[in-house]
Amino acid sequence: MVEMHLLSANADFQYDPIYALGVVTAFDRFMLGYAPEADRLSIFNGLCKSLEDDPDRYKLDAHRLESLAQRLSGQELLSWIDRSTSFEDTADLQASLGAIASNPQFKYSRLFAIGLFSLLEKADADMVKDQETRNDAIAKVSAALHLPEDKVNKDLDLYRSNLEKMAQARIVLQDVIQAERKKREKRDTKVAASPSAESSDSNS
Repeated sequence: MVEMHLLSANADFQYDPIYALGVVTAFDRFMLGYAPEADRLSIFNGLCKSLEDDPDRYKLDAHRLESLAQRLSGQELLSWIDRSTSFEDTADLQASLGAIASNPQFKYSRLFAIGLFSLLEKADADMVKDQETRNDAIAKVSAALHLPEDKVNKDLDLYRSNLEKMAQARIVLQDVIQAERKKREKRDTKVAASPSAESSDSNS
């Protein structure tokens, strides 16, 4: 929310679909396991509306990009991003890429990088798991869109590291919850089997 607010206040910032995908992806990944799950939608809507933006626009653009990536191979997606390959149903999305590449004042952000990474991941998960192919893909995307490659790599390394930490934290939390549940069940069993409980039952 802080990064979104800072970006919205920057004169050079302009909303684009890849940024939207980054926002939606980051929210979904970091809110994974949040309880009650039903509140996640209202939290996301509140987040967007607090910045006077439309949450449906974010979700629609994110869905379109995800759907595109899922039907392409990793190399096809890279060709689409550098605009050497095009599709009629994504002309507006590709025009947005062209505008980014030709804008020397484009305001790069970590959320934009996450959107790019999500696209690559949806198209070819194996490509982003391997460091060499991942770095090569990021280099091609950065060159195509005139992005600071070192900054993109740094931001995505931090993002992936935070995802791993969150996954580990969820495992630890689940272990703690299960341990507490077993303790409670054991305590309840002892109470039910105690002499005082049996006496109370016989008197009644």
